[in-house]
Amino acid sequence: MSKTLALAEELIALSSVTPDDNGCQRRLIELLAPLGFVCETIASGNVTNLWARRGTAQPLVVFAGHTDVVPTGPREQWSSDPFVPTQRDGKLYGRGAADMKTSIAGMVVAVEEFVAAHPDHKGSIGFLITSDEEGPATDGTVVVCRQLKERGERLDYCIVGEPTSSAELGDMCKNGRRGSMSGKLTVKGVQGHIAYPQLAKNPIHLAAPALAELASVTWDEGNEYYLPTSWQMSNIHGGTGASNVIPGEVVVDFNFRFSTASTSEGLQQRVHAILDKYDFEYDLKWTVSGQPFLTPRGTLSDALTKAIRAETGLDAELSTTGGTSDGRFIAQICPQVIEFGPPNGSIHKIDEHIELRHIEPLKNIYRRTLENLLL
Repeated sequence: MSKTLALAEELIALSSVTPDDNGCQRRLIELLAPLGFVCETIASGNVTNLWARRGTAQPLVVFAGHTDVVPTGPREQWSSDPFVPTQRDGKLYGRGAADMKTSIAGMVVAVEEFVAAHPDHKGSIGFLITSDEEGPATDGTVVVCRQLKERGERLDYCIVGEPTSSAELGDMCKNGRRGSMSGKLTVKGVQGHIAYPQLAKNPIHLAAPALAELASVTWDEGNEYYLPTSWQMSNIHGGTGASNVIPGEVVVDFNFRFSTASTSEGLQQRVHAILDKYDFEYDLKWTVSGQPFLTPRGTLSDALTKAIRAETGLDAELSTTGGTSDGRFIAQICPQVIEFGPPNGSIHKIDEHIELRHIEPLKNIYRRTLENLLL
């Protein structure tokens, strides 16, 4: 069994359901400290974070990831215990196999091999690991990044081990992610008997034209890396449950997934401008869970895609699709952030797995990327 596979199985066996790290980071410290890493545990709330750095010089190349996993769902539906790593049919099964304990194992072993071969390499290597990526993400990577910024530590390159590949390892990596912004719109009316509409004011009727206009707006055209910004309603709540009562208010939840072609402030202003055209009273509360980030083609993407090509023969596509990730926090203190990891077809699902044939190449890609950046 390879060291990467053995470490991946060891981490999967630690049932670290978010936000519980359950000893994963302690095991990483045991492996990194002998390599010369100065390891620091940064606790926040009930979340455990690890910042580890080897060296003091620039450039600083950071591997980032999370030890927490999502809940298993109905365990009886799994073909094997989700926290007993199991090999069958050429795959490694277990919660976190793809998202993202195998990536972390690959990163650690890649660094072990790189340091053994090049102990006097230029620059520095870091690890930023959290147990709060799958949860609310309020006590994890964002806290570490804030502390690093306050201390004046400068990150030059960061590889986040998210499962970004699609059909084959190395066919896709993420050089950015869309921002996510939600709104809770409450349109106020006057409750009344449905037989006497003249004595009431129906907020659903009032809101409908404005919602139709919001749904028809072209918010931007996107850009070279991003699809156009999208606006989608997720929930509409109104009424008492009775069929003969006009409700006193209607609440609409909606979400923007927006590119770097727009800003959260600009989108908010445009929404308010549309709502203000209509004759109703409303309240609108905004939540910005992540700003978009983008790493244009450059040193990091070249180093990573060159490593992928050397290991797999594939020309990796740079993509910004998918949901949010902790890359949005790291991008605030690091100019070049790219996510790369194994295929994501089974993540968050029953019988999550990674193909065994992908494990060593994944580790090798991480090592080759270090060689491209620090030699």
